[in-house]
Amino acid sequence: MSPQLFVIGGVALVAVVVLILLFKAVWRVAEPNEALIISGLGARRRGEGVDSLGFKIITGKGAAVLPGFQTARRLRLDTRAANLQVSCVTQQGIPVHIRGVVIYKVGDDLSSIANAARRFLDQQDFMTGAIHELFTGHLRSIIGNLTVEDLILNRERLTSETRASAADEMSKLGLVVDSLQIQEIDDETGYIVNLGKPHAAKIASVARIAEAQRDQEATEAEQVAAARKAAAVRESKIQQAGYQAEIDQAAAKARQAGPLSEASARQEVVVQETRAAELEAELSEQRLQSQVRKPADAKAYETVTLSQAERDARIAQAEAEARETELRAVAQASQVKQAAAAEAESVRLRGEAAGAATRVSGEAEAASARARGLAQAEAAKALGLAEAEAAQARGLAEAQAISARAQALKENQEAVIAQQLAERWPEVVEAGAKAFGNVDHMVVLNGAQGVEELLAKALTLGGTGLGLARALLNGATPNGAENTTKSA
Repeated sequence: MSPQLFVIGGVALVAVVVLILLFKAVWRVAEPNEALIISGLGARRRGEGVDSLGFKIITGKGAAVLPGFQTARRLRLDTRAANLQVSCVTQQGIPVHIRGVVIYKVGDDLSSIANAARRFLDQQDFMTGAIHELFTGHLRSIIGNLTVEDLILNRERLTSETRASAADEMSKLGLVVDSLQIQEIDDETGYIVNLGKPHAAKIASVARIAEAQRDQEATEAEQVAAARKAAAVRESKIQQAGYQAEIDQAAAKARQAGPLSEASARQEVVVQETRAAELEAELSEQRLQSQVRKPADAKAYETVTLSQAERDARIAQAEAEARETELRAVAQASQVKQAAAAEAESVRLRGEAAGAATRVSGEAEAASARARGLAQAEAAKALGLAEAEAAQARGLAEAQAISARAQALKENQEAVIAQQLAERWPEVVEAGAKAFGNVDHMVVLNGAQGVEELLAKALTLGGTGLGLARALLNGATPNGAENTTKSA
């Protein structure tokens, strides 16, 4: 490298270093928690809601400061605290001592920064003292209008009134209050202590009453527990006595087990013998039903059925004969009528042929009328004879049926009665059911068999079945047959 280039490079480097040093000497930057106050030549600011200032306020950015012509100083914008200790007198004349704290700072707007810069830029350490004196005076003034009770019970009112009262002075100083707290209130006379004594006594009284009540409840619980303990002992002894009685009873039963088992065995034998006797009786009854009663019923039914068939046959034969006689009479009457009509026709024809029309016609009409009367008389006579013969045949058939029923009743009276009862059994059941018409509630222990036995007893005791059987017997006697024949 040539000497000339080296010299030029050194000069350039020196120039750059000088420029950097000049820039650092001239340029000032405001931190976030401070405001840069620039005063001197050309340091004026207008607008932005503030009056014309003889200095410039820079916040959050940088600005050039000409050394020798301008001066840059910094105003802190961070939070400060001022402890308050105020001795004052309340409205009641009671001296109190108030301890509190005020949290304040310089306002963020340019007007507040300007006011604070004019008053505290070179005396920022005296700002806390000014705040203490300001709030001390306002606290004394406000507390003088309040009672001790207001101070204790309504501290929010005290702080709000203090802040409102000091707002104008704080605005003029360019300061704002972030927080005002009353930490403690003391009095030298003991008023606050005496003010709490009635409440303390009341609470103590309530506590003593509650303690006495709890003691009483505990005593009652102890007594109840003792009573329950005694009751438990009594119940235990009663149960022990009961268990002992059960043991004694079991021992007595054990001693009597032998005789009781023998008696039970004997009783079982008697029950089985009774059951065997009942089965034998039922077997005898079934044998009687199958060997005697049912054959007799069948024979009676056969006799009655045959007699009814013979009666129906005779009645049918008599009716057929009567019908035959009737038809024969009608045929004869028809023949007579036709013969009379033919004779009249021939007479009329002969009369017309002979020329004696009037006379012959009269005679023919008279003969015709006579012939018709004779024919009708013959037909009526034949019809009467036929009806008489039919009635006589029916009467004979019924008489023979009644005679056969009477003979069957004489030979097997029980079968005929059973048949008649079977034919009229609905009437028998209806008559038997009337015995239960006034019964409101009935309990049957052995089911359908019990109902059948109860109905049979009702029919037997009430005489319903017996009366109906007698009526049937009376209706089937020979006297009844004679009466039927006579009425027919």
